[in-house]
Amino acid sequence: MNHPSGFPLSRRGLIRAGAGASLAALGLGIGAQSASAATVPATKRFDLAQPSYDLFRSKDTHGARVQQSFAFDWVNKFLFVATKRRGSTEADGDLCINKMDFDGNYLSYMHLDGFGHGVAFAALPDGSGTELWIECAADGGFGTALAPVRYTANTTLASPAASAAYRPISGAAEYTCSVDPVYQRMIVRYHTSAGKRIAVYPLSAFQTRNFGAPLVDFKQPAIPGTAQGYALYGSYMYYLTGDAYPEPGDPVGDGNTYLTSIDINTGTVKQGPVLTKAGSTLHHREPEGLAIYRTDAGESRLFLGFATGKVGDRRSSIFYKNALV
Repeated sequence: MNHPSGFPLSRRGLIRAGAGASLAALGLGIGAQSASAATVPATKRFDLAQPSYDLFRSKDTHGARVQQSFAFDWVNKFLFVATKRRGSTEADGDLCINKMDFDGNYLSYMHLDGFGHGVAFAALPDGSGTELWIECAADGGFGTALAPVRYTANTTLASPAASAAYRPISGAAEYTCSVDPVYQRMIVRYHTSAGKRIAVYPLSAFQTRNFGAPLVDFKQPAIPGTAQGYALYGSYMYYLTGDAYPEPGDPVGDGNTYLTSIDINTGTVKQGPVLTKAGSTLHHREPEGLAIYRTDAGESRLFLGFATGKVGDRRSSIFYKNALV
């Protein structure tokens, strides 16, 4: 099996935080700008009807609770999987970030207390380390701002207040983000009184903390099902929906995990929802997370994750699609 691998990205020095530290004490400021719309150059997209392939199945994580999402550090070649914290409630917003290799071997953990739900996050290369851009300041379990966090093994970090973190879109109530390492952009999904919206920024906006207006900003189209993750590749957003399946007593079937692609220049659905049967034989197959990666050979891949395994012993399973049209 060909494992994903990365390509260089220049980075400057970033925040480093040890056990029990608070980002509020590190001097983060608010970056709030109004949304605007433009266009990005059209690119190829993943054909969601094509087969999926295994990266790995049923790998252990620290604490063994349900996987929420995952992200790749494409230079240092590590995978970070966000899971729920053992002993925490949904409203607490406590996450465990698991550092793994591309075979799915668990390496270390970092606890993030009060950060959010973990629907999506980004892992940006930072020299020999990794900076996580992730929701923070959880309210009811969902993050109300975005924070850069230097991954530090086997430590615990308390969330900053929203006022000490970053809020790129003025007036938004919730934030998550995901990186496109191929086209060097960051996608932000945020919540307003009118519903969910999507904004896309150059990756440099997050590197410099100078956000300005997004490249595109649009209302998320109505897509049925339980939201379980999203990612950006070029001019298309990918959206994952579905529920845990199968469970004891469920009838024989294919579950309800669907993938959808969205043209970010028009804000409309391009393909889908398309049923995926990736990992169809797994026990407790709950879709959790999307991410983009490009191999050293230049193959772009759309990765999709599942929380699998029994209660008290949940595992991580990750697959990918690689057909572009």
